[in-house]
Amino acid sequence: MSTTAAPTRSRAHSIHRWIRRGFALWAILSLAWLANSVRTQDVPDGLLRSSKDLRVVDGATALEFEPTKPQGKSALIFICGSGIHPHAYAPLLRPIAETGYPVFAVKLPYRFAPLASHKEEAVDRVRKLIGAHPQVSYWVIAGHSLGGALTARVARSNTASPVAFVLIGTTHPKDDDLSNLNAPFTKVYATNDDIAPVDRVLATKKLLPEHTTWVEIKGGNHSQFGHYGHQLFDGTATITREAQQEIVREVLLRALRMGAA
Repeated sequence: MSTTAAPTRSRAHSIHRWIRRGFALWAILSLAWLANSVRTQDVPDGLLRSSKDLRVVDGATALEFEPTKPQGKSALIFICGSGIHPHAYAPLLRPIAETGYPVFAVKLPYRFAPLASHKEEAVDRVRKLIGAHPQVSYWVIAGHSLGGALTARVARSNTASPVAFVLIGTTHPKDDDLSNLNAPFTKVYATNDDIAPVDRVLATKKLLPEHTTWVEIKGGNHSQFGHYGHQLFDGTATITREAQQEIVREVLLRALRMGAA
């Protein structure tokens, strides 16, 4: 009996060992795929360099595009998506700065802002940017994905005025009722975005003001709001990244121009 049990235990241990190895391999491959999916792609180095008309500063908490001759008193704060480096948004944002509006792309703590305290720190970075630029009298605060959720959180506790908000590729707000706010709001969503799908975006419509402007990008997806890889579970875009970002850029410029109206 004992001689039979020993080989059985040995086989069981061998099976468990292979299961553990298989799980470890799956975890490693999944992490590698995730890291690659949020890696910045196809961003020319020139977009991250200063020119005679634009100063680019890659700071600890934000990537800044500051025109040497600002147009008016409006500026843009853009909060990055989870895991996405600000460089991935440079093709979207630098052309805005080149028209004369200062642009600040806020970095998330530890790239993903995994804890509640990290999310609050990101919101605090927005507040500090506003406080550090008293010459700006009209702020547009925008964010993509988790950045959109944090933008909604900024709106909830906003004390700066006047401010406009642009939520991009996000199902938020979910927990905050912003429907009574008077600030201008714009919600941008894409029909092929399976990270923030249309039905879930529209499900929280009642939590935004009635005057919110809704912008649907037909054929766009979640990943093409920036220049990075294809995120897990995202849909397939049927328009180009450039076409999708041109729509977003015009939305942001329109919001900035409201400050000069």
